[in-house]
Amino acid sequence: MQPSAPQDASSFSASPDELIETVRSAATARQRRRIAGAGTKAFLFPSQADDRPVLDARAWSGIVSHEPTELVVTVKAGTPLHELDAALSAHQQYLPFDPPRYAEGGTVGGGVAAGLAGPARASVGGARDYVLGAQFIDGRGQWMTFGGQVMKNVAGYDVSRALVGSRGQLGLITDISLKVLPLPPAETTLVFELDQARALQQLHVWGGQPLPINASRWEGGEVPRLHVRLRGAVAAVEAATQRMCGDAAGQVVANEAAQRDWAQCRDHQLAFFRTAGPEMSLWRLSVPQTAAAMDLPYAQLIEWQGAQRWLWAPAASSEAIRSATHAVRGHAQLFRAGVGGDQGVPREDAVPPAVAAITRRLREAFDPHGIFAPMQD
Repeated sequence: MQPSAPQDASSFSASPDELIETVRSAATARQRRRIAGAGTKAFLFPSQADDRPVLDARAWSGIVSHEPTELVVTVKAGTPLHELDAALSAHQQYLPFDPPRYAEGGTVGGGVAAGLAGPARASVGGARDYVLGAQFIDGRGQWMTFGGQVMKNVAGYDVSRALVGSRGQLGLITDISLKVLPLPPAETTLVFELDQARALQQLHVWGGQPLPINASRWEGGEVPRLHVRLRGAVAAVEAATQRMCGDAAGQVVANEAAQRDWAQCRDHQLAFFRTAGPEMSLWRLSVPQTAAAMDLPYAQLIEWQGAQRWLWAPAASSEAIRSATHAVRGHAQLFRAGVGGDQGVPREDAVPPAVAAITRRLREAFDPHGIFAPMQD
């Protein structure tokens, strides 16, 4: 499914003044608003009708500053991810957490607000690890600044990082400063024919060795395969290739094909993500990397050296899926509902009381009138 752009959205010029005034008016009238960009991650929200007017700030776009020698870039939140990628690539730099783009048009602000990361998350960290500072408009219509452009600017509670994964429930992100890194000198992808249990075991063994493993992906099927991406110094990648292929009879994948496949994995365009029946829902399981193979009768794709596991199953299978996930001290998310919707199944596991309390206090501090609160609140 390709999400469409938000309907009945309020469009804004290349100035935040209109956004600020709109939020202030909504706060005065106690009218809720929904923040949205291109709508590429709209499926993350519950299926209940949401008729709140949309704040669409995609016109607030562009790169504010880029200091290649300082490894930092500041962009307006409406900037398309592909534009930022191109600007960084021109200086041989990139965003290591590689935010997913499930459809065309995804923005930097949307990527940060969703808090998602690509295949290298287990090796390089997530979005929160690369956000240095942010500006956003809170539920009172105040334009606020937190953090800066260097890590040492952090003092007290780091609100700029709290915005990561907030899904627009604290306010509207307008500007973001991100740490970037140089592109690695060498990259190689290896493929091994291994079943799930053997693949996980081998990843655990390699994880205890000084190998430049950047990402992994295991897929079942008629011939189950484990893909491992190596990144780093030329000598380190070459030595790791020789050792790992000797350990498990692996083969090198052509770089062009491998890079295409990793991008498709990140954006859920691989066959695994496109061939399930319409009644099936996509589940995301977050478990310890060392968790063994899980006995679930559904197709799976495993990333993050075992820590992130995707599977297709009906929404009604929630109890069995969550029971198996909790047994290995993980949690489950109904990531993308099938045509029947989520059928009233909770999209997320229950939040621990301490986390819920912190979230509630943050929302009360930055959005006391619930202008950006979800419809079900």
